[in-house]
Amino acid sequence: MKLMEMPDGTTRCTVFEGDRRIASGTLDEVACAVKAVVDGRERDVVLIFDDYTSRLIELDVRGSLEEVLERLSGRRGNGGSAMESATEEDPPRRGPGRPRLGVVGREVTLLPRHWAWLEAQRGNASATLRRLVDQAHRESEEADAVRRAQDAAHRFCTAMAGDRPGFEEAMRALFARDGDRFDAETDPWPADVREHARCVAVDVFEGVPGGLGAR
Repeated sequence: MKLMEMPDGTTRCTVFEGDRRIASGTLDEVACAVKAVVDGRERDVVLIFDDYTSRLIELDVRGSLEEVLERLSGRRGNGGSAMESATEEDPPRRGPGRPRLGVVGREVTLLPRHWAWLEAQRGNASATLRRLVDQAHRESEEADAVRRAQDAAHRFCTAMAGDRPGFEEAMRALFARDGDRFDAETDPWPADVREHARCVAVDVFEGVPGGLGAR
């Protein structure tokens, strides 16, 4: 399974109680599971990971479940209003151009030879630069996905298996894109930790012979 970034900005996350995965889903969905775990008797530490980045998410579980969900709703609401005010309310005038298409004017510093080359291209310099950026983005998309997955997998494995046998070798395999060795070194880990680590890392080995992405 591949852990994907949600296009609508929804945070998808996974909760671990000790070495056991107890819930996956949206933050609202996992909040219910977390609340049930932390209420009542003492248990292992509960950690919530963002599925896409493996960054830890803090969740205030004080009070009732309704209060927990209300705080989450309020946090999203505050973030949404801040975003709207930054993008939709009274945008500054920037002179000629097409601001409704989302074009943003910023200063670009180039050497004389760069300007000379741009001026020799079809269309204006801005259009040429946009084409070059789009092309570079397409060409680096796979490499960017690999780096993102490596960072996320390293972050998760450090938090959940940093003191386990095979951790250092597994990280070497991760950054060497050696899927077989990553499998072998993570095999002794607890099942839920091992499987989530492999899900997070799948983009690292996509297209590599013997890699996780080929399975």
